[in-house]
Amino acid sequence: MSFDESHNPWRTVSSREVYDNPWIRVREDDVVRPDGEPGIYGVVHFKNTAVGVLAIEEDHIYLVGQYRYTLNRYSWEIPEGGCPEGEEPLAAGQRELEEETGLHAARWQKLGEAYLSNSVSDELAVWFLATELAAGEHRPEGTEQLQARRVPFGEAVRMVFAGEITDALSSLAIMNYQLLFRR
Repeated sequence: MSFDESHNPWRTVSSREVYDNPWIRVREDDVVRPDGEPGIYGVVHFKNTAVGVLAIEEDHIYLVGQYRYTLNRYSWEIPEGGCPEGEEPLAAGQRELEEETGLHAARWQKLGEAYLSNSVSDELAVWFLATELAAGEHRPEGTEQLQARRVPFGEAVRMVFAGEITDALSSLAIMNYQLLFRR
């Protein structure tokens, strides 16, 4: 069976905004589903692009730990944050790395991008490799109470597989690097 990938089997009948704040907008659409039946679809629009930085030196990476309000638990992650519209993702990555770890990198390489939960949101994530690191002063935002940790890269991979790193952007960046550079 062949599918036309450009054909949209969904039809939007109406749309209404149900929530809006500086970071997200939520809408509910009345739709006709692919099976022809009526339905609803909730869509979360993210106003920022998620940006992550895999900062590596001497086969070690930097992780940042913080308590995540949405999960009600502590989370180990690569340095990451939001890239507002109008800011380049690379500039946002550089800013986030410095804010969260105090590090600066002389070399940057875009490693990948992905939609983090495309069944309910349009959140795009972009991640970078940062190397040739130099120490500086970290400046976390008021919403962040962070601790930075330098771990061997192999330990970070183990943490992903052991469920100790559960953040999607962090897992993607670590496994992407593993596949591209550590085979």
